Amino acid sequence: MTRTRKILSALFVGLTILLSSLAFYTYQVTQSPNLQVKRGAKMLYIPKGTDFQGLIQILKKDSIVSNVVSFAFLAKTMGYQEHVKAGAYLIEPNMTNLAAIRKLRSGDQTPIRLTFNYLRTKDDLAERLANQLPISKQEILDMLNNKELAQKYGLNENTITTLFIPNTYQVYWTMTKEELFEKMHKEYKKFWTEHRIQKAKALNLSPSEASILASIVQAETAKNDEKPRVAGVYLNRLAKNDLLQADPTVIFALQDFTIKRLLNSHLKVDSPYNTYKYAGLPPGAINLPEISSIDAVLNAEKHDFYFFCAKEDFSGYHNFAKTLAEHNRNAKLYQQALNERGIK
Repeated sequence: MTRTRKILSALFVGLTILLSSLAFYTYQVTQSPNLQVKRGAKMLYIPKGTDFQGLIQILKKDSIVSNVVSFAFLAKTMGYQEHVKAGAYLIEPNMTNLAAIRKLRSGDQTPIRLTFNYLRTKDDLAERLANQLPISKQEILDMLNNKELAQKYGLNENTITTLFIPNTYQVYWTMTKEELFEKMHKEYKKFWTEHRIQKAKALNLSPSEASILASIVQAETAKNDEKPRVAGVYLNRLAKNDLLQADPTVIFALQDFTIKRLLNSHLKVDSPYNTYKYAGLPPGAINLPEISSIDAVLNAEKHDFYFFCAKEDFSGYHNFAKTLAEHNRNAKLYQQALNERGIK
């Protein structure tokens, strides 16, 4: 073999080894598992304004990427480092750099589940939403107290919370505060079908008034099978223009949710939410009523009861009465039970 042929042969072997090594490295970088290796799926949250270095810090902090160097190399090669997009992205178990970067680069977000249920105040609602979205609690409170925004949805500052029907919704984590309210309005209109609206109308209630009454019903009983009967009591009182005398509205007026037993001194609070002083419904809901409570109002039981009192067996159910005398007897039984348990 001539010297030239030996050199060419050596070069060929070297080039083959180099290409093989490059192919192997390329395969390793692009096709080998590198994210959530031997772990379950995990949501990656990238806040707005995050650059690539910021993303790397998130990946390190959450231990999502095993080999940061290979991830950064491929991200640079694919032009992702300069185009980081905010969002929530589901990182699958044993995900490759290539699959992950393609998802992140395209902005292919994974919808998150936005959930809220039994909440009493605007402050509670704003905090629950802020804990699930990159929107501050104060920003949401400002929206809830915005008169013009409430009017846009046919509501006011007191009834704006009825826009939020407790449920679980799929949303994008990067939604703005404006998009959040638009989403809730869309779901509100979807919930308040013509059928439900007509049912409320038959009771001389608007949708927001039905929700206000439902919030009282919900505060009175956690028993879904009893809610229509409780709703019927309040509808009977509204029909006669009697005071509702709903204890939960007084507690809401006092903003002291630790109260277990209302005293006469509590009933003197001067607030439009005190239904012992002011007739009709309070100006707004005293909580976010569940769908079961709203439907209980719309399908209220027709009866002749005007009073109810918690049962003395503390079962969570109530004794219903048609007359004040009968109600007083029921109330006395309950008061005795409270005294026996030392509840003040």
